[in-house]
Amino acid sequence: MEKLATAQFPIHELLQRRWSPLAFSSQPIEPEKLASLLEAARWAASSFNEQPWSFIVATQDDREAFDRLLGCLAEGNQVWAKQAPVLMISVAKLKFEKNGVENRHAFHDVGAAEANLAIQATALGLFIHQMAGFDVPKARELYGIPEGYDPVAAIALGYPGDAETLSDQYRDREFSPRQRKPLNSFVFTEKWGQALPLSE
Repeated sequence: MEKLATAQFPIHELLQRRWSPLAFSSQPIEPEKLASLLEAARWAASSFNEQPWSFIVATQDDREAFDRLLGCLAEGNQVWAKQAPVLMISVAKLKFEKNGVENRHAFHDVGAAEANLAIQATALGLFIHQMAGFDVPKARELYGIPEGYDPVAAIALGYPGDAETLSDQYRDREFSPRQRKPLNSFVFTEKWGQALPLSE
């Protein structure tokens, strides 16, 4: 299933094809493809090249480890994410290595790494679904995440599955059209709220 973005202006086809499905196939992800996704994340831009990201990864090859990470997700996310062959939690390091000063861009940079991962996944016929709905204190405790690091997002990763296997609630979400705010609602010039003129 594809849900191509209806772009206001031309964008790369990988960006058009990237979306966040709920239906995943249980088909395992080849280890070299998983490595490729993490390599893409590794090469994201970051403030002062701090690279403040870490990833906790669990695959269905190790059911105990997978269920452990699955148990960190909100119940509503567990319903569909349990089909994905790979689950992850991204983590941000909150202070700069060189001087211990707060890195206010850490979450931004982890997001950039996840965006790289998402685009690389799309290029390989895979998809990711990033989730805010997970238990941060539980993840911190289960994985021994140290002070100075914050869990950022949970991620389901896999090949697209059959949307018809989803419950009615999730099937409706799967087939609903993709929407984005128009550019003139968030791209400004001269003062806040004054839209930047863009040629059609």
